[in-house]
Amino acid sequence: MRRYETIIIADPDLSAEQRDPVLQRVGDVVKQGDGYLALTDEWGARKLAYEIKKKDRGYYIRFDFCATGAVVNEMERFFRIDDRVLKYMTVLLDKTADIEKIKEEIAAAQSKAEKAKKQAEAAAAPTPSEKPAEAQTEAAATPTPSEEPAEAQAEAAEIPPPQEPAETEEGQTPESKVSQSEAAPTETEEEKK
Repeated sequence: MRRYETIIIADPDLSAEQRDPVLQRVGDVVKQGDGYLALTDEWGARKLAYEIKKKDRGYYIRFDFCATGAVVNEMERFFRIDDRVLKYMTVLLDKTADIEKIKEEIAAAQSKAEKAKKQAEAAAAPTPSEKPAEAQTEAAATPTPSEEPAEAQAEAAEIPPPQEPAETEEGQTPESKVSQSEAAPTETEEEKK
């Protein structure tokens, strides 16, 4: 038995009730051929790269299953006749598929997805304040800078403002001293030659 993946693009104007018979038919064809339908993954409506049957959007559905070549031929025959399916494509994933191993992989992937979903919900949920009620009242009682006592405000007023640099004998403010090595070079070696 081989493992296949089939992706179909269904008409986006169909309701969920109108798409269900297509999904049911695929499941029936796989079961009749003694296959195993591992996963049906609905990706939803998406924009198409180019128009198909005058539609610029399509509803994508992916089927992951184990079956024989006869089952794949029957599915593709059904997709060709059905007007609800715009396009389809089947890809061989594995020539020798073990159904039990595939069931384990899918179960592990689903449990991992559920754990990630629970973690995301827990992270998004608002957490109650971890501080006890006494700590919250203490935080409310501490003064903010505008509520500081008058003594602290008076001390801040006594600090003198920064002074301007003193003037030199010529009446100019001192400039920062720059060493000659930091100053722009006067001549380079090429200019000297």
